[in-house]
Amino acid sequence: MKLSDLRPIEGSKKNRKRVGRGTGSGHGTTATYGNKGQRARSGGSKGKGFEGGQMPLTRRIPKRGFKNPFRKEYAIVKVSDLEKFRGYEQVVTVDDFLTKGVVKKLKDGIKLLSNGDIDFPVKVKVHKASKAAIEKIKKLGGDVEVLS
Repeated sequence: MKLSDLRPIEGSKKNRKRVGRGTGSGHGTTATYGNKGQRARSGGSKGKGFEGGQMPLTRRIPKRGFKNPFRKEYAIVKVSDLEKFRGYEQVVTVDDFLTKGVVKKLKDGIKLLSNGDIDFPVKVKVHKASKAAIEKIKKLGGDVEVLS
């Protein structure tokens, strides 16, 4: 047996149906869409939330509260996450958080929270920081710079 002798199993391969290629093909004129009606027309499909004329679920359910479209969402970094920067001489920047894998996605910036503890001084540049986190780091001789 040679490589050139290999063939797919009989009946496993079918030619695709070529519609709209003239009346002689057997699938011309209406191109298998039938005569008239919504499905036969261009753009003739119902919307994503269409439920056959019934009031759609998204409009039946009551809406509550307020969603602020301008809300800022921050990537959270705990004080205990700074353990990865033990012995780090320079200032820990936003890029350092991304390269070390502390933050996966930057979002609108990085916020430092006071969860956990560390036992070494570290200098950090973040977009936001809680008062407790700043106190913890400054107590050890470190520094927190809040970017605007």
